[in-house]
Amino acid sequence: MASVNQFAYVPGTSTYKFAYGGSIPNIPVVNMPADTNWLRWAMLNDGEYYRMYFFKGSSANTLYQAAFNPASGAYEFGYNSIKELQITGAPADADASSLAMLYDSGTKTYRLYLRRLGAPTVLYQFGFNRETSRYEYGYNSIPTLNVAKAPNDTDWHRWSMLFDGSAYRLYAFKVGSVDTFYQFAYNRQTNQYEYGFDSIPVLNLVDIPANSNLTSMAMLFGQGDYRLYFQTL
Repeated sequence: MASVNQFAYVPGTSTYKFAYGGSIPNIPVVNMPADTNWLRWAMLNDGEYYRMYFFKGSSANTLYQAAFNPASGAYEFGYNSIKELQITGAPADADASSLAMLYDSGTKTYRLYLRRLGAPTVLYQFGFNRETSRYEYGYNSIPTLNVAKAPNDTDWHRWSMLFDGSAYRLYAFKVGSVDTFYQFAYNRQTNQYEYGFDSIPVLNLVDIPANSNLTSMAMLFGQGDYRLYFQTL
């Protein structure tokens, strides 16, 4: 059965710890369609539900949505969710090999991000349009964002984003590392994500379960905690 291992940030440190602070250590993911692309996924918390998204098969514009059901203790496909979501208006050079998502509680907008092909420090931003039920490029969003001052060994294949109520944050692993990742935040003065801006620049994971799939991650901010997830092998 598919599942995710859950970590949480330990306040006052630079550490994310497995199952810290009462986090559910391992959470099943159930009822997903057979053509779910487990390699391309993201998560967010909208203040009411923890949500999980996967691309459909090899599609570059269709997502499957699941949400956490407290009654079952699992992420369930379609639970209090639109089962399939469309991404529209993406630039021709948008790279759908990975994605990041967050919930902007300030504007009450669900946001989705794709990188520019061949230029991972350029992000394309999409917003969810409730009238069309689609993620639309540039909807209620700055269409293109840049990421600045990233270390040379940033692994752009393993990245995620979140909004904590005050700062938009981006994270990416250090190349070759299984337990070290970098933190960026959006600087409203420069209109770009900057490494170490209003952030602990380098973060570490501890107590990583052996069954964690370290090739990708998802992050979100929920119930006052910064949370990180690995799928299980």
